Amino acid sequence: MKLWSVLGNSQKLDGGAMFGNAPRAMWARWASPDEHNRIDLACRALLASPLAGRTVLFEAGIGAFFEPKLRERYGVNEDRHVLLDSLAAAGFTPEDIDVVVLSHLHFDHAGGILAPWREGQPPRLVFPNATYLVGRRHWERARAPHPRDRASFIAELPALLEASGRLELVDGEYSRTLGSAVRFHFSDGHTPGLMLAEIVGPETVDGQPHGGVVFCADLIPGRPWVHVPITMGYDRNAELLIDEKQAFLQDKLERNVHLFFTHDPGCALAQVVRDEKGRFATAHEVAELKARTLAA
Repeated sequence: MKLWSVLGNSQKLDGGAMFGNAPRAMWARWASPDEHNRIDLACRALLASPLAGRTVLFEAGIGAFFEPKLRERYGVNEDRHVLLDSLAAAGFTPEDIDVVVLSHLHFDHAGGILAPWREGQPPRLVFPNATYLVGRRHWERARAPHPRDRASFIAELPALLEASGRLELVDGEYSRTLGSAVRFHFSDGHTPGLMLAEIVGPETVDGQPHGGVVFCADLIPGRPWVHVPITMGYDRNAELLIDEKQAFLQDKLERNVHLFFTHDPGCALAQVVRDEKGRFATAHEVAELKARTLAA
């Protein structure tokens, strides 16, 4: 099996919102703001093939589905569908994607499964053969959002996924489509039912898989958020998220599961470590994956 980091459309968002209660004097050392206080963010997907005999895309970024006015409002830098260009550069077409795993349905993680915006045309799915995996609890949230995060969802998306006939709602650690090859963890601090996909590694120790890769989604958007107290203003429950992150990172440290970051503009993959003071950090950082074997 090979892994690729696949860049989608990039964004600029308010740094204060991205770092929650951390003061600018602190977070500006990690991400340099522009004159509007915005920081650069990637929307990076993970491609694995063959995985359980399939070509699997983990998330799809924000894509190019926004009309121009909304694209500017949400800081999307490019007007083309960058993810499709990146897939082509890796040698894949939309028709090649067998499975898309969505951690949640906020637009900056799921918008890339839609075709680019065209005036007068309704939204449509861009991966014609893909089975879409979504956590069941988060699906319920997406169909009836709370006012707190209603603007983060794409109103038309649930109906499009249902109408495709290729939607699988995931209830537990494993899915029907991917079986034991991908193990799911769940988190509620950012949004109810956030689904974190772990590509199971090649080793087993005391019955537990070791050496895999986990898509951290918005539990840990990038390297600065590995520091446990750092959360986002977008998080539903910051204290819960901190507790979830603590347990998540300890588990991945003990099992040598590497972290894959979607929003970090400079790092795709890293190993989690802990310093002499007990603080989590990253090591062996990798900016880009190009047909990298899982064990490498």
